[in-house]
Amino acid sequence: MNSVIFSNRSQRWNEGNQSIVSSFILLAFSEFPNLQLPLFLVFLIMYTVTVLENLGMIFIIRMNPKLHTPMYFFLSHLSFVDFCYTSVIAPKLLDLLIVEDKSISFEGCMVQYFLGCTFVIIEMFMLAVMAYDRFVAVCNPLLYTVAMSHELCSILVLVTYIWAGIFSSTLTYILLQLSYCGPNVINHFCCEYSALLSVSCSDTSFSQMACLVISMFNEACCLLIIITSYVFIVVTVIKIPTKGAFRKAFSTCASHLTAIGVCHGIVLLLYCVLKSKSSLFLVKVATVFHSMVIPMLNPLIYSLRNKDVKETVRKLVYLKCIFHSI
Repeated sequence: MNSVIFSNRSQRWNEGNQSIVSSFILLAFSEFPNLQLPLFLVFLIMYTVTVLENLGMIFIIRMNPKLHTPMYFFLSHLSFVDFCYTSVIAPKLLDLLIVEDKSISFEGCMVQYFLGCTFVIIEMFMLAVMAYDRFVAVCNPLLYTVAMSHELCSILVLVTYIWAGIFSSTLTYILLQLSYCGPNVINHFCCEYSALLSVSCSDTSFSQMACLVISMFNEACCLLIIITSYVFIVVTVIKIPTKGAFRKAFSTCASHLTAIGVCHGIVLLLYCVLKSKSSLFLVKVATVFHSMVIPMLNPLIYSLRNKDVKETVRKLVYLKCIFHSI
């Protein structure tokens, strides 16, 4: 196959006559040559829908004053992160499916990893921040607008972005300290951490340990915030004697719980279950789900049960119909 032939353009040579990789070849789904065009069309549709949904959600939240609440402030940032994350992964995947040149430069690969890692961590902690928001809304409804002030919400979002930037910069720096001497073929469609370690000729034991520690620390922090918030929510709801209180609380938190379950379920599947080489295809499928399907589903999860969002969409459709009829 052309995609697995190493060319002189893919490597540079140092003074010691040792090949140093200057680009990588991403195999993507090359094991299915007859499905390249169908996969391209499917992923193109998914990416287009994801972009329209998330940008549309941001526009709807900005447009409707009823949605100018802390929960939708966080949701607008979640939509922005989902849009950015899928835009880091999807365009290159689409490119790999239709062009002969499957290469990506070393610098481009590192930038893709850094951005992808940053947005993944932001999404995880954004969901944790939204869990805290639901805790305040259910447990202190009378003080909700005071406790979740715009200043506090902005600080929480800013800290989430900075936190993600620090850890993704650390992991990217660790990758940059490794030597990549070839082969330069990565059996994936994106520059993922373990995939890059597999093509390094350096000792990767420290890199693997660093990734494990950072991943477990972030996952543990997120889950601790989420579980603690929902434990207090359940305890508070149980104490409320009002009939239907549990149903109302569940309705308030159902969308968020669904998003948490899907996001963290895929993360745990990727980094805790799918480890063997025989599961490389499942890793690709799970990565597609995490980078394209989840960003596509999140706006639907949060909008289908919300009357204000649906009302705003109906008004936009109505105005568009009037505009075209004039």
